[in-house]
Amino acid sequence: MSRLSPVLRRLQRALPLADPAWEGRVGEGGKREAGVLVALTGEARPRVILGRRALHLSLHPGEVAFPGGKREAPDSGPWVTARREALEEVGLSAAQIHPLGELQPLVTRSRFAVYPCVARVPAKLALVVDATEFDSVFLPPLEVFADPARFRLETMSDGERLRQVPHYQLGDDNVWGVTAAILARLANVAYDAGLDLQRE
Repeated sequence: MSRLSPVLRRLQRALPLADPAWEGRVGEGGKREAGVLVALTGEARPRVILGRRALHLSLHPGEVAFPGGKREAPDSGPWVTARREALEEVGLSAAQIHPLGELQPLVTRSRFAVYPCVARVPAKLALVVDATEFDSVFLPPLEVFADPARFRLETMSDGERLRQVPHYQLGDDNVWGVTAAILARLANVAYDAGLDLQRE
């Protein structure tokens, strides 16, 4: 295994890696489950794999997201889902994915409980993008998500109540919701960014 950069080492030390079972969580509170791969390149300045969801998709079309998707019945845990989806969507094989840790699950407005699986991947990647899932894929440096000038909270309704929802502005891309919350959590751990993540 290659030597970890200081940033990835900090994440590995701070994040739990328990591969929790899904058992007992299916359908809880009407929520479905999903696993996403938060893939960070093994470099001194790690980059993160993000994609723009295809416009024809019924859920979150055009939004920026991590490779990932909903749990299928045989999946024993979030990593199984995240690895399968990363292979299907961007061509990342299981051999290229080296787990670093996990973040607490977050719930999307479409009522999916999303389990973020944080992993190191090779710095040099030949990604194969599934056009039925992503219109495009890009790899911004993780450190840009520690910049408070790019980060904001906006008051939005989820249909039931108002919430403070995190947003990032990256050029023409507005990264928001659960994806932005995951990136802000990572930035707070990796760079001590101190970003305010009020969500209620």
